[in-house]
Amino acid sequence: MCLMVLHDVTTTRAFWVAASGRGELRAEPLPAPASGQASVRTLYSGVSRGTEALVFQGRVPRSEAQRMRAPFQVGEFPGPVKYGYASVGEVTAGPAELIGQRVFCLYPHQERYVVPCEALCALPAAVPAQRAILAANLETALNGVWDAAVAPGDRVSVIGAGSVGCLAAWLSRQIIGCEVQLIDINPERALIARALGIAFALPARARSDADVVLHASGMQEGLKLALDVAGFEATVLELSWYGDRAVNLSLGEAFHSRRLTLKSSQVGSVAPARRARCDSQRRLALALSLLSDPALDALINSEGSFDELPATLAALATSPGNVIMHRVRYCQQQ
Repeated sequence: MCLMVLHDVTTTRAFWVAASGRGELRAEPLPAPASGQASVRTLYSGVSRGTEALVFQGRVPRSEAQRMRAPFQVGEFPGPVKYGYASVGEVTAGPAELIGQRVFCLYPHQERYVVPCEALCALPAAVPAQRAILAANLETALNGVWDAAVAPGDRVSVIGAGSVGCLAAWLSRQIIGCEVQLIDINPERALIARALGIAFALPARARSDADVVLHASGMQEGLKLALDVAGFEATVLELSWYGDRAVNLSLGEAFHSRRLTLKSSQVGSVAPARRARCDSQRRLALALSLLSDPALDALINSEGSFDELPATLAALATSPGNVIMHRVRYCQQQ
């Protein structure tokens, strides 16, 4: 039987989307952990801007409401809903062997929380807590690279230099012999690509005849470009999620003559080629282990306090500027 170390904190605060376009911080009771549970004090959380902007704006389609639920979501779309999935913290109560460990959890933005111990993934020693907020998006990118079956020597084009696109390009660059080009309409993203050691191009200068194209711009113009730059019998993998927006796409022109494959990828299921031997827990642990590269800090180019989060998310949902990943900083009494 595990020795439980308890605490006397009985309340916490959480970020909620109260209604479409409006967020607020709410006080909530915090129970002591039961057997098999642990209490976590949050250090940082990450705003996965594309998905969380759609949730904040109330744009989750009814047909996807159940599939788009986060693991520890409370409430229903469009709101009120407590949503998020990139929390990094320190275990303060629970099994003695976990006390003091820094962990990642697919939990919403909240100062403290109690979860089953199996929901926590310990940070590797080489991965700082500040960078570990990228784990969920790296897991999405990893699943996409598996789904696209990127292989040694491939010419890979990644369209959309947001967090998932940058991470997919960075992963593809690790595969021996791959020539990777990151494409975005924002010329400032060239600096991020350079920090990651990846070639960059604006759409007008994008290389054609790619073996594999990963699309992550979230825009139908980006998906059209993906089809345009794909080579004969290439795979175009769709990593974007459009929420309730319709996408108009011409599948005439060279789509059939080049025998292109258009394929979707979604992190809710492990890629089929890995599914028999890899579950989501193993995939998340792998994603965390890959975050030891300091170059990835370039993707976290915005930071603010938890108290500012309602205003910050409203701004990110409407005028994101050049933000790739926003880090939420939690300042609490020890």
